[in-house]
Amino acid sequence: MASDIEIRFPEDQQEGTEATVTHWLVKEGDQVAEHDPVVEIETDKVVVEVAAPQAGVIAHIKVQQDEEVNPGDVLCILNTGAGADAGQRPTTVTETQDKELPSPDVADTETRFDNSRLSPAVRQRVAQHGLDISGIAGSGQGGRITLQDVETLLAEQAEESRDTAERTVTQLSAVEQATSSEIIPHDKMRKRIADNMVASLMHTAPHVTAVFEADLSAVMQHRAANKEAYASRGTPLTLTVYFIAAIVAGIKKVPRINSRWFDEHLEVFKHINIGIGTALGDQGLIVPVMKNAQNLDLSGIATKLADLTNRARDGKLKPDDVRDGTFTISNHGVSGTLFAAPIIINQPQSAILGVGKIEKRIKIREINGEDVMSIRPMCYVSNTIDHRAIDAFQSNAFLTEVVSTLENWS
Repeated sequence: MASDIEIRFPEDQQEGTEATVTHWLVKEGDQVAEHDPVVEIETDKVVVEVAAPQAGVIAHIKVQQDEEVNPGDVLCILNTGAGADAGQRPTTVTETQDKELPSPDVADTETRFDNSRLSPAVRQRVAQHGLDISGIAGSGQGGRITLQDVETLLAEQAEESRDTAERTVTQLSAVEQATSSEIIPHDKMRKRIADNMVASLMHTAPHVTAVFEADLSAVMQHRAANKEAYASRGTPLTLTVYFIAAIVAGIKKVPRINSRWFDEHLEVFKHINIGIGTALGDQGLIVPVMKNAQNLDLSGIATKLADLTNRARDGKLKPDDVRDGTFTISNHGVSGTLFAAPIIINQPQSAILGVGKIEKRIKIREINGEDVMSIRPMCYVSNTIDHRAIDAFQSNAFLTEVVSTLENWS
């Protein structure tokens, strides 16, 4: 018996998530198998694929491309009536008479690759650009190649083209360079980053920043003695690993740092989910979240950090990887910045730690009652707070514990 099923944007998306339908992988009248992807939706952080829960025919598409959706919204209607059990798209002559035949390029693509698990949008994109996808490790379910995988490949090729173009530009005369410019339209991620930053700083939380200085001599010694052993296991021992461990120590000392403000109460979390600001070049910034960091030792932090940052830069994060953060670290020093303020709080959290560039400085230490100058690896560590939830005393106590953990690393 025929029945209609509503395919919805998953309700487990974070509350308030802004999302836009970017690609319909099917059209009305198309037959789909169970678990076939039907639409791709871009949030401010990742691309989400929504699949058919059963085999059937797409009866009605309710949200068009480039329209915004919210968690729980109906995207399309799936009819599971007669003929749906086949679980395959129509292939008979009668069924395809009214459909546009594939171009020679599409047909050639289907000959060279096994397309039984590729969505129509992926096949079209591959054929359009004449791509070789044989070397792509698919990020979809069961290793299936998704449209995001294809877009990542195109972005890599575009980067190579830009490098070639930049070399050409350097050969232009000074006059030509002075009168040339480039218009770069804002993509959806950049627009949403901008909206979130303005909302956090100007309309939501009063930002206050405290700054401490940290001597990383002990951390550097420990890292030098252990980084080769970590590397042999395929896990880089980066300095961010130590800062995350120090944050955990600081939050255990001052739990209020790990909180969320509500108009009627403050929610203080027992789990420590640390977001790690990760730059994606010209594509903006994404914040993958290390869940339950309070349960991880240094090795566990290093392993999880490497996995998250690698998948972030490869465009393979899942929605669950970027939500439920309770605190964030921004290691802006990796790009050479000594200090940045205010670092915008990642709403709805109450604080964010900033780490500046590490550089050798002359410091005066008291040894055996005498002042002695010594050269130390130093960096500025800042904590920006939502002053509604946290006071300066608590922020300073947190930073004191963070710095003490780093300076007395054993």
